[in-house]
Amino acid sequence: MHPFEVRVPGSTANLGSGFDSVGMAIDHWLTLHVTPALQTEVVPIDPHLREIQTDGENLILQVMAACFAEAGQPMPQCRVEVSSDIPLARGLGSSAAAIVGGLAAANHLLGEPWERDVLYQKAVRWEGHPDNVGASLFGGVVIASWDGDRLDYITASPPPFLLVAAVPRMQLKTAKARQVLPNTLAHPEAVMGSSRANLLVAGLLTGDRQALAAGLNDRFHQPYRTSLVPGLKAVLEGVTRHGGIGAFLSGAGPTVMAFADDPVQVERFLVSALADADVQADVYSLESVSTGATVRLTAMEDRSTVCGNIKGASASR
Repeated sequence: MHPFEVRVPGSTANLGSGFDSVGMAIDHWLTLHVTPALQTEVVPIDPHLREIQTDGENLILQVMAACFAEAGQPMPQCRVEVSSDIPLARGLGSSAAAIVGGLAAANHLLGEPWERDVLYQKAVRWEGHPDNVGASLFGGVVIASWDGDRLDYITASPPPFLLVAAVPRMQLKTAKARQVLPNTLAHPEAVMGSSRANLLVAGLLTGDRQALAAGLNDRFHQPYRTSLVPGLKAVLEGVTRHGGIGAFLSGAGPTVMAFADDPVQVERFLVSALADADVQADVYSLESVSTGATVRLTAMEDRSTVCGNIKGASASR
């Protein structure tokens, strides 16, 4: 076993009306340094990762172990050093990145038996929906549909719009955010939500500003989650008057993002709107990225790059 590194981008999902179906990779990264060891362990490098499990209950190790069990091979003992600037439980795809990272690491150790389509299927079954894991695996924008068995998707480059993120200094578990969603929608409401989602996809694929703005105006989940994220309603309603194309709840939240014409003005507005709601948040400009999960061999001493991307990760479907 040669030491290697796995690098996976974080993601933002839903983007308004693309509920559980649209994801976009962002410039936050999970990095795994994998080296031979006498016993398998996860070693968190960054302070904010100290709360993660470091034994077999760790999500990355669970995914890796499941891959080896499926392949009928023993998992080699390894040390997995984890560093990340993806905030935990903030709606920026930390768990999806961990799943994709575990799959990429196991696939590499097994000799790359699985192409990206198969890895995507496995990732969706772990995560339960295709948006975040698709963006972390492929990079760019991923638009997908999964019915529990069949997975259909397309990938695309990120739209040519600037992003601003407001990351509250509080966590919001996805399970709690899903509890507030209704079991059914009235037919007219579902039709309106679907039409908005259509415009969202059109805006993302064509770069049409007006279509994107309409598509960010969600009817599927954001109206029901405003009570969980103080200041969200004010941001959604006011951002277009302060340099923004539109705003959306990132994943299940609590992070709020905006596509911006004037990112400086949007940043100021987000700070003010969240402060009025007594929410402390880190607000900054953010980039979408086209690069998905990568694996590279490293030297023990300096981890210098000697090989390229995960098998098939840069190809189009």
